[in-house]
Amino acid sequence: MASQKRKRILIAKPGLDGHDRGAKVIARALRDAGHEVIYTGLHQTAEMIVNAAMQEDVDVIGLSILSGAHIHLVESLTKQMKEAKMSGVKLFVGGIIPEDDMGKLKKLGVTGIFTPGTPMAEIVAVFSK
Repeated sequence: MASQKRKRILIAKPGLDGHDRGAKVIARALRDAGHEVIYTGLHQTAEMIVNAAMQEDVDVIGLSILSGAHIHLVESLTKQMKEAKMSGVKLFVGGIIPEDDMGKLKKLGVTGIFTPGTPMAEIVAVFSK
């Protein structure tokens, strides 16, 4: 990681989904790879996530969504990000994302999507670019 810039990464669990084991595993892997990781905890609103991202001056926001509300949650978050002029912050989504929805998420501004079974090394490599 010496040649790569250490990133500030915010990991968030938006909405009502209460399962955060995957988010914590990703946060730990990114931290072990040398990044500074801020985990916001469960049940975050788009406004709470954007406020935390601005306060922490993050480079990347990673959302963990298992509830099936990924389109609505990403729409709300990207709207808040635009209003806050956060165009330089990359957005990643992980969780149960149907293949049919991936194109729509990318059109909304999602940089990358990770589904169950994505190798941890691949996730770390993408965040480290």
